[in-house]
Amino acid sequence: MRKHVITKICSLFCLALLMVTALPVPMKVQAAETIATVQGSVMAGTTNELLKLSTREGNMEIKIDSGTDASGCKILLPGKDIYVSVSHGSDGYLHAVKITSVAPSQSIALDSTTNATITGTINEKSKDDILCVNTAQGEMQIKLDPGTNMSGCSVLVVNKTYTITCSRGSDAFMHATSITDSASGSVGSGSTAAASSLTPSPTGTVTAGTSTVTGTVDSKTKDGLLYLTTSYGEMQIVLDGNTDSRNGIFLMPGRNVTATVYRGSDAYMHAAVVMTAKEVVIPASVDTSSTSTVTGTVASKSTENVLYLNTKWGEMELKMDVVRSMTGFKVLTADRKVTVSCARGSDAYMHAVDIVGN
Repeated sequence: MRKHVITKICSLFCLALLMVTALPVPMKVQAAETIATVQGSVMAGTTNELLKLSTREGNMEIKIDSGTDASGCKILLPGKDIYVSVSHGSDGYLHAVKITSVAPSQSIALDSTTNATITGTINEKSKDDILCVNTAQGEMQIKLDPGTNMSGCSVLVVNKTYTITCSRGSDAFMHATSITDSASGSVGSGSTAAASSLTPSPTGTVTAGTSTVTGTVDSKTKDGLLYLTTSYGEMQIVLDGNTDSRNGIFLMPGRNVTATVYRGSDAYMHAAVVMTAKEVVIPASVDTSSTSTVTGTVASKSTENVLYLNTKWGEMELKMDVVRSMTGFKVLTADRKVTVSCARGSDAYMHAVDIVGN
């Protein structure tokens, strides 16, 4: 009798257990289970939602989501070597559980008195620990250090806009001290000038096949036509509404220029992009509420950093670090007539604020 009761209890327990295990399983996964850790280098095309990784076994696409732990490596720029722990997702993709890298050790002294804050977009030339940033004043190269504070950004990827605080290091580079996600910001610490596109943006998108050429500007260069002396000979390159000259405004004789070109329907070569070198400077504090206006012609020794203006009173030297607008021209060539509103900065220099082509 006792044996029969025990058998009955065991049967009921087994039935209950069977019923529990037969209940529908919830679709929500409570925790990602790592199935493997892969090593590779970040590829172009990586975004803050999709990591493209080149490994020895081939190329991989790995999703980055809110559960990804990127605290050990937020730098996802092309060429960066990283380790990624991955899990299977219900969407058929691999998902990043954790991203890490081995940061190089370095001892660079930073000068806190040179602090500046800029807002710009990371461009495709950025590699590993060097950020190439497109700002309203041109391209900046900023070094990343192991101690750079990136708690304010999710991950660092190409073609996304960030606000970067930086200081000059003992190696003469600007070093990022902190980086945050941003869509807008100011041109520099202490500057009252607003960040803006200095020259008109291209009116259209170039879809033709392009190639890149490098050379020096010839003295025959004028508005709308760049004469470029290259190792293959002299080229005549049309500058039109589709040309992006925001990082190559000063086309002075002898200046080194890199141009992305394509053949137009008129049989001329046209410039899609024109770029010249620019020294990284920390914007001064400038009171733009009190400006003066001068008219003159651009001297041939002008650069992206300093505008030398020949006026009836003599030559003026105007720094270009807080310029907020340029209108009436695509590029500036030697002897071009312009009107400039300018203001005195904390460094005792006059600074160009607005430039209008005449």
